[in-house]
Amino acid sequence: MEKTNAIRLLEAAGIEFEVREYPVDEEDLSAVHAATMLGLDPDSVFKTIVLRGDRIGPFVCVIPGPCEVDLKKAAKAAGDKSASPLPLKELEPLTGYLRGGFSPIGMKRKFPTFIDETALLFDRISVSAGRRGLQALLSVEDLKRVTGSETADLI
Repeated sequence: MEKTNAIRLLEAAGIEFEVREYPVDEEDLSAVHAATMLGLDPDSVFKTIVLRGDRIGPFVCVIPGPCEVDLKKAAKAAGDKSASPLPLKELEPLTGYLRGGFSPIGMKRKFPTFIDETALLFDRISVSAGRRGLQALLSVEDLKRVTGSETADLI
């Protein structure tokens, strides 16, 4: 298995995590598909959404796979008045990740990051490990530590 930026950063931080690989379906790059393929609770598999606040600029939201981000709640968490999704064409150059493989860990730049508070219901959650078909399972506290994030109501 190749080491992604996310995996290298987790190892460098001494964080305990598990990597799981699953077959990629180019037609379905969703977190729910990843959960199904890995036999995980879909609510414990989190997807990474990059938004742009009107003042703060780009920021990251990590939310349960089956859910949609609430833009007003996300903006409030970021201390902004409004937020909108970043256009797909801007995501790869900004983050270094391809759609379906966005990880909150190891982006080209460190952005303000917020994890939906429902993550606290689980001992471990799963997030992309930096490429399609690769997930990292780790504790929310460790994810917060490696990303410098905080929890908030985002959905």
